[in-house]
Amino acid sequence: MCGRYTLDISGDELARHFGLDGAPDVSRFNIAPSQDVPVVRVPSLNASKTVSHLQWGLVPFWADDTSIGNNLINARSETASEKPSFREAFSRRRCVVPASGFYEWKASSGGGGKQPYYIHPDDSPLFGFAGLWERWEDDQTGERLDSFTILTGEPNDRVADIHDRMPVILSPDDYDFWMDPAIKDESALQALVERVYPDDHLDAHPVDTRVNNPSYDEPDCIEPVEA
Repeated sequence: MCGRYTLDISGDELARHFGLDGAPDVSRFNIAPSQDVPVVRVPSLNASKTVSHLQWGLVPFWADDTSIGNNLINARSETASEKPSFREAFSRRRCVVPASGFYEWKASSGGGGKQPYYIHPDDSPLFGFAGLWERWEDDQTGERLDSFTILTGEPNDRVADIHDRMPVILSPDDYDFWMDPAIKDESALQALVERVYPDDHLDAHPVDTRVNNPSYDEPDCIEPVEA
């Protein structure tokens, strides 16, 4: 799974990477579920791509309330197109989640606590996770909530030693195809999210367990420590 990630980027760099007219500066070192974070999407047919703040934890349009989002922070890339919680979003509401890196936890061989690792690109300040977004509306109050989930898939060799899943990382060349709501070729979309990101483009190092606290969001979250 992917339960925490970082995004530390200037608005200019973010806009340039995704081909946007503009974007906000972001400096986050411990993004956690239920928080509002930048997501790049095409909100409707014939609309331009834009960056919006969405809540992490997808709430399906048919949900009775928003609490279900706590359990839907990730979607398995192998089955998302079939699952009731995700299939409508997979069909027409796909997004890209900007990230500078992500965290995974490695189980200790001695049976103790898990060691967090920070995993990030070795040749770029930014990459994009494949995501799905959804719009939920309260029938009683008219309240609206836009939320998202991150697709996960098989790990590459670099991550496999740490965890058995990793976020689906898209090539920048595939961003527009993935986000286009007019694209209905499910086999092409499925092939895209089943690609395994090259392990030689990632670095990983252990970090302090302070990252376990979702309210702690400081630059030292990503500093290397002894495992």
